[in-house]
Amino acid sequence: MSLKTRNALVTGSTSGIGLAIARALAKEGANVCLNGFGDAAAIEAERAGLEKDFGVRAIYSGADMSKPAEIAAMVKEAEAKLGSVDILVNNAGIQFVSPVEDFPVEKWDQIIAINMSSVFHAVRAAVPGMKARKWGRIVNTASAHSLVASPFKSAYVTAKHGVAGFNKTMALELATFGITSNCISPGYVWTPLVEKQIPDTMKARNLSRDEVINNVLLTAQPTKQFVTVEQVAALALFLCSDAASQITGANISMDGGWTAA
Repeated sequence: MSLKTRNALVTGSTSGIGLAIARALAKEGANVCLNGFGDAAAIEAERAGLEKDFGVRAIYSGADMSKPAEIAAMVKEAEAKLGSVDILVNNAGIQFVSPVEDFPVEKWDQIIAINMSSVFHAVRAAVPGMKARKWGRIVNTASAHSLVASPFKSAYVTAKHGVAGFNKTMALELATFGITSNCISPGYVWTPLVEKQIPDTMKARNLSRDEVINNVLLTAQPTKQFVTVEQVAALALFLCSDAASQITGANISMDGGWTAA
């Protein structure tokens, strides 16, 4: 599963799932471009840590994933500094929980931009180079919410369904160029994104923290366990390998059985 000749761009990779994926790719020898917001010192520590721990080249882009021009510039920067973008992991995402009649319009626009439209803009910028090299891997972090819905998450569910549809289209467009496009759809993964939505869900449903965790978050997952970031990263790594060259257009559930019902 060596990726020593490959260069990867992982959006939303300064923490959580994205960082775990970046580390998994680097461990197998891929150079990596990190992206995301957060404390500058902490981000630099993670970037330097990738180079120190795995002997790869690691760079960072602070591109705002709600801004198409910045996304395109990030891809060009990664291509210039690393030599190519062979692996694109579209992982950036945000969440907001609210009844639809109270859902702030600006939050809807922001979630659609970051969770869905950014995938289009990043793929659009990266595909020409992948086509020229006749090899590429596009991995999209979707969600169980790309397959089923939950109340109070109208923008998020809409965006993730959109990513799943876009993924299928890319698989068909790129099938003869050695480029695969797949979605990973986790259930609830214990990340800062999930942790931050607990207070909003408590308010929306008038529940305690424990009730939200056990009766809302994990109620849909038959295993009654959170997915780990390492598990998601391991699947992403496999999808980037040559062993997965005939897997494309797939939306792979990793949700403890949530969507099996």
